[in-house]
Amino acid sequence: MELAAAHPALKAFMCGSLSGTCSTLLFQPLDLVKTRLQTIQNNAKPGSPKVGMFSVLINVVRTENFFSLWKGVSPSFVRCIPGVGIYFSTFYSLKQHFILERAPNAGEAVLLGAGARAVAGVSMLPFTVIKTRFESGYYNYVSVAGALKSVYETEGLRALFSGLTATLLRDAPFSGIYVMFYSQAKKSLPQEVTSSGYIPLVNFGSGVVAGILASLVTQPADVVKTHIQVSPSHWSTSDAIRYIYMEHGLRGFFRGAVPRSLRRTLMAAMAWTVYEQLMARMGLKS
Repeated sequence: MELAAAHPALKAFMCGSLSGTCSTLLFQPLDLVKTRLQTIQNNAKPGSPKVGMFSVLINVVRTENFFSLWKGVSPSFVRCIPGVGIYFSTFYSLKQHFILERAPNAGEAVLLGAGARAVAGVSMLPFTVIKTRFESGYYNYVSVAGALKSVYETEGLRALFSGLTATLLRDAPFSGIYVMFYSQAKKSLPQEVTSSGYIPLVNFGSGVVAGILASLVTQPADVVKTHIQVSPSHWSTSDAIRYIYMEHGLRGFFRGAVPRSLRRTLMAAMAWTVYEQLMARMGLKS
């Protein structure tokens, strides 16, 4: 089947997958640092000095090696390449079905983003669990397939869907807030700017603003998700919330916020910029 004759939703899937590949490879080190920051304090002794983003970064390079910053990139690829494709194809299909040719208003943008992310998040959750464990440094998995088999055999199918509630509480609001701010930011710009040669820059800039706001709002859910998925025991969402609060207080829910905000913001901004450019080249309205 020729690309030109492909279904628009399939074209959206392909554009999303390509944008997800680029952004995942570039920003994986930030995700690893974020995961280490969120889990490293579990083994810290009382009164030990706080660990920051750069000290984790340097420690990984010094004690492991430079390419260890990309540990977890295999499950990230397995998760993000189809996951971002599923997200954008679902987003495109929902938009075409419910909104047609006009731009979505703020409320519709939230629902579009949250709905598309919920579908992608549930579909890819087992790979999210494996990715988080790879990045934590607590597990010595050799491959994604081996990790999936190990978790299934030792902890059961339930472990591969651990953190589902926290993941949805993180991803659906993130995407909903992101799409709302992204679409509204672009809408507020003058027509001559949005129709000029600066469109990729406009898309990227709008994405950065939207990403920072969405990342900060959903950071507590990300910390809870990480704790649940790294733990070999079956923690509930309320167990994880209680543990984080008792051990670290309210500040514990914002551990790893800087690298996560950087990664999620840059990754989402880049993914949307590449996606919109590719869709425009295919003659489709994104």
